[in-house]
Amino acid sequence: MAMTEVDVVVVGAGFAGLAAARDLVAARRSVAVVEARDRVGGRVRNESIGPDKVVEVGGQWVGPTQDHVLALAKDLGVETFPTYDTGARVLHFGGKRGTYKGTIPRINPLVIADVGRAQARLESLAKKVPLDAPWTAARAEAWDAVTFETWLRRNTLTKAGRLLLALGVEAVFACEPGDVSLLHVLFYAHSAGSFQMAIDTGGGAQQDRFVGGSQLLCDKMAEALGPEVVALEAPVRRIDVTGDVTTVVSDNGTWRCRRVIVSVPPMLAGRIDYQPLLPPWRSQLTQRTPMGSVIKCNAIYDEPFWRAEGLSGQATGDGAGARVVFDNSPPDGSPGILLGFLEGDEARRLGRAGPDVRRQAVLDSFVRYFGKRAAHPVDFVELDWQAEPWSGGCYGTLFGPNVWTRYGHALREPVGPVHWAGTETASVWSGYMDGAVASGRRAAAEVLATLG
Repeated sequence: MAMTEVDVVVVGAGFAGLAAARDLVAARRSVAVVEARDRVGGRVRNESIGPDKVVEVGGQWVGPTQDHVLALAKDLGVETFPTYDTGARVLHFGGKRGTYKGTIPRINPLVIADVGRAQARLESLAKKVPLDAPWTAARAEAWDAVTFETWLRRNTLTKAGRLLLALGVEAVFACEPGDVSLLHVLFYAHSAGSFQMAIDTGGGAQQDRFVGGSQLLCDKMAEALGPEVVALEAPVRRIDVTGDVTTVVSDNGTWRCRRVIVSVPPMLAGRIDYQPLLPPWRSQLTQRTPMGSVIKCNAIYDEPFWRAEGLSGQATGDGAGARVVFDNSPPDGSPGILLGFLEGDEARRLGRAGPDVRRQAVLDSFVRYFGKRAAHPVDFVELDWQAEPWSGGCYGTLFGPNVWTRYGHALREPVGPVHWAGTETASVWSGYMDGAVASGRRAAAEVLATLG
């Protein structure tokens, strides 16, 4: 395979890697972006559903204060449009279906009070977590030693209250409350501005979408960089540091460079063969950072029939199938699309069950929320991110007990000429597209500072 010499190799062509490459090229540095997939975008992906129409099967939303990705979109000429949020929402809870407007469902006031009290406590604690170094919080050891599930049991009085907050954790992390430490949830909440910001539509993280789909931003960045910069179908197998020269070996080419930015999730970064070996604290970090479990399911209908019935298309429930649902229709509302998430244990269960069983479980849940018309879509598009070899899951990396406090310091700290990017390394909007863009720009700035 040909040997190419550049200043910097960027591993991964998602938002983080492409944003880093963009800044490096702007600084007149030679760059190679090396991507394992046959496409760019990483954890965002568009699927065509007709002429000039796409459905997003990966990350898709953007909201207020996500300034990095919004500025990028403006620079690339990609517009946003609001998530459909007109009409009533559906809650199917405890075997009963109800509708409501606003953010507070019509259920037992004692349960609402229980959730409100616990969430207020959570928001208060989150503000005490330093974003750049969560492991330095005054009570970091205690918070990191317990799971969020343990905290929920200690800070809620009702089973229904615990279940509602658990649904929020599933929606944000694609995991169960017992999969993450309390410190990780507190950091995430502070990173997003608040836990409420992370779960809200209007005024929150799900407020807007990108016209043409979120992958369009990555496509445009890659197009501007050019095919001579972005190498696809080239999984990186080895990074060899010898003196001042670093060699990056992939299945589809080899590069010599002065610096490397690895922008893939820590778990995948740990699978690369490094010579010399990474220090044990970095290697141990990558052994303790699994990805979330999610399957994204889109049922496509001739029209968004729920809108005529006064429903927003947003639904939540505690039963089998999709527990979080959104109206995912294109900007003009045609065709109508219901997006259902299978997350945490439900994604693990239905991921093993096969596509036919999974589709039926999702459609059954849509019928509970929206009636019999939901049982008959004209098409069904899904993506099981657990089965994606170059993601390993979604939405982001899960930090279980004692990971932040023991290994958090290794998350961003460069190892020789190897720098780390990716949304997991961001301090603000960590886990989101905005955090990914910010992390890539931060890593590019580090590299430029070392190159002079």
